[in-house]
Amino acid sequence: MLRKLFPYIKEKPLNERVQSRDAFIYLERVMWTFGWTEPYEKRWTGVYNVWCFMTSIVFFILLPISIVVEYVHRFRSFSVGEFLSSLEIGVNMYGCSFKSTYTLFGQRNVRRAKLVLDRLDERCSRDEEKSMVHRYVALGNFCHVLYHTCYWVYVLTNFVGFLLLGHHAWRMFIPMLKSDEHFLISSVAEFLLMLYVVTMDQCSDVCPMVSMLMARCHINLLRNRVMHLRSNPETGADEDLEELTKCIQDHRLILDYVNILRPVFSGTIFVQFLLIGVVLGLSMINVMFFSTFWTGLGTCLFMFDVCMETFPFCYLCNMIIDDCQKLSDSLFQSNWMTADRRYKSTLMFFLHNLQQPIILTAGGVFPICMQTNLSMVKLAFSVVTVIKQFNIAEKFQ
Repeated sequence: MLRKLFPYIKEKPLNERVQSRDAFIYLERVMWTFGWTEPYEKRWTGVYNVWCFMTSIVFFILLPISIVVEYVHRFRSFSVGEFLSSLEIGVNMYGCSFKSTYTLFGQRNVRRAKLVLDRLDERCSRDEEKSMVHRYVALGNFCHVLYHTCYWVYVLTNFVGFLLLGHHAWRMFIPMLKSDEHFLISSVAEFLLMLYVVTMDQCSDVCPMVSMLMARCHINLLRNRVMHLRSNPETGADEDLEELTKCIQDHRLILDYVNILRPVFSGTIFVQFLLIGVVLGLSMINVMFFSTFWTGLGTCLFMFDVCMETFPFCYLCNMIIDDCQKLSDSLFQSNWMTADRRYKSTLMFFLHNLQQPIILTAGGVFPICMQTNLSMVKLAFSVVTVIKQFNIAEKFQ
């Protein structure tokens, strides 16, 4: 059923032409609705840019401010559960604004990176290589559908849970609507606005994930080519050297692809690293002391989604570091012992470059890896420990 609704999450047969850039199909369609990509027709460029400006102003600036305005105007009417639910999403919403801004202004880099992917695809001539590209493209589109589903399920669950209790799930200030007098209308308006916000957040989280998935795909393709160097006894020395040179060019293209995307992902993940400990800490306090079953379920889903913003990408970066090490080992273990001096000297140069793994950093400060992610998550437990030691939660119950 899911594959019928989203056909690109299924691996295409080899007789169908698939490019690496096809991994971004669903992501680009959603971004198009925000005005983040390019219009389908150039004559609508002006209108499209105006739409992008309007959505950016509303969801990057005005909507986060509306939550603060609601705190100022009606703070005494908040229940503790409402306040914590609003605060955790409010803090994350400000982070979403910064992340989405990085993603929006980084779209030009993303388009340049896709051109590099097109050049890497030109090297995929064998069926095994095409099959791997097809598999990673399907995985990239599946990641988008998975994130989209998880984020929307949280919004729906949290909305229904608080609606059954007769409370607002997020408490936003909406002009011409009073949250107490127009409870149902304002709740539905909050629900629709929150769907839009989490979809923006999901795009900011999926874009790095899919981009590095395709980087890993071509690293593994290069590793397979390196393993087959000088495996055909019928080729001459010049042909062997030419094939090694092509592998060096492939590696250079992969590095160019990652370097183009570094500024986009660096800012996005840096913001999330700064927020994850605080947001998870607030959510854990809400679940432990102030939640009912339905509101607690919504908060747990929110915590799961917050973890999805960094954990899969950090894990993928760790895998890429390991893949770079395997690539270096594969080159060293290839059949080079009986090669001529030109081949050996070129191989030594290539091997030296391969021994420098691809490492991404968040804001030029934190290496993006599982160790950094776990260090940031530990902050959440520190927040809960402080709350319990001072019995702060009991004073509000």
